[in-house]
Amino acid sequence: MSKAAQLDRDAVRIGDLVIGPGLPVVVIGGEDARWLRLPSAGYSPEARSIRPAGKAVAEAPAEMAGEMTERAVGEARARWAGPLLVEPSSAADLPAVARHADAVVLGPAWAREPGLVRAAARLGLPVIIQRGVDQRGRAVTLEEWLAAADHCAAEGNEAIVFCEGGGRTEPAAASHLSPSDLAPTPTPATLDRAPGPAPDAALHSAPDLAIMRAARERTGRPVLAALGRDAGLAGAAVAAGADGLLLDPAAPLEAREAVGEAVTLLAALVRPQSPRTLTEARGEIDRVDAALAVLLERRALLAARIQRLKPVGGFRGRDMERERRLVAGMARRAPRLGVRRLAPIMNAVIEAGLHAAEEERDRDRG
Repeated sequence: MSKAAQLDRDAVRIGDLVIGPGLPVVVIGGEDARWLRLPSAGYSPEARSIRPAGKAVAEAPAEMAGEMTERAVGEARARWAGPLLVEPSSAADLPAVARHADAVVLGPAWAREPGLVRAAARLGLPVIIQRGVDQRGRAVTLEEWLAAADHCAAEGNEAIVFCEGGGRTEPAAASHLSPSDLAPTPTPATLDRAPGPAPDAALHSAPDLAIMRAARERTGRPVLAALGRDAGLAGAAVAAGADGLLLDPAAPLEAREAVGEAVTLLAALVRPQSPRTLTEARGEIDRVDAALAVLLERRALLAARIQRLKPVGGFRGRDMERERRLVAGMARRAPRLGVRRLAPIMNAVIEAGLHAAEEERDRDRG
């Protein structure tokens, strides 16, 4: 069985990572998986060279370019043991991708080239098909995006994941990453290093979440949202149904952490999951508990504010009738627990908040 071994049409395995509905939201470019965008021929990944805007650059001989690609992907593989996704710049990169990567990422320009899409599909790797704007400024349409998936399927490769990038494209002056940027554990040196061009240096717009949802509804295949280096839309993408988020390889550490937090908290609230193993079920419980902790902290802060606003605060100011209405309303959202089980839970939550408010007030007075 190839690396593209498929669980079924709506779940795709990439290395030890599984992407699909009913499963945890993955972060590619974070701790779940890494990806490498290969530069055009003639550029040294090690040098992170920059192509001058509007200037043509002579390409390296094919043999030299092949050696550079092999070295870049091989070094990335050596530095990262987890799932590795590689975006080739041309068909010449595909042999190295096949040898070292767990999945191939096809940029927007490839979606219009059936021959290239089919060649990538024949590698036997999962295929991530990006929608966005190519370097000529042309946006891939929904129909072209779906057609690219059909070309993969025609080659017998059903391990297909859509990735919505909106208007995001790599500008002519963008730098390319070296394999060292995929180091699995940040070091003080890498944390202090400039993360590359600022987010607004890349020509991009927000991913079109409506088109992403349309691709899912029409095909049933997993969908990703490409965020570039901006973590701000992570929550919206998860709420819109993204099965994963794709971060730019140069996304700074704080962006990766923010995306991971958004995925943990929001997915627990809006994404129904169907754990298949004890480990998966415990992982989902952990995410729900993390979201619950955030909500409990927010509730405690609001309760403390209410105590300062009420004429009579603290335990003496409790409104038992309001608390009963609160529990009844919660029971409609949590019928498995019901009023009888929710009442003691909420009593404990309310009392914990009141105790915390009193302790805070005593510290302020002291």
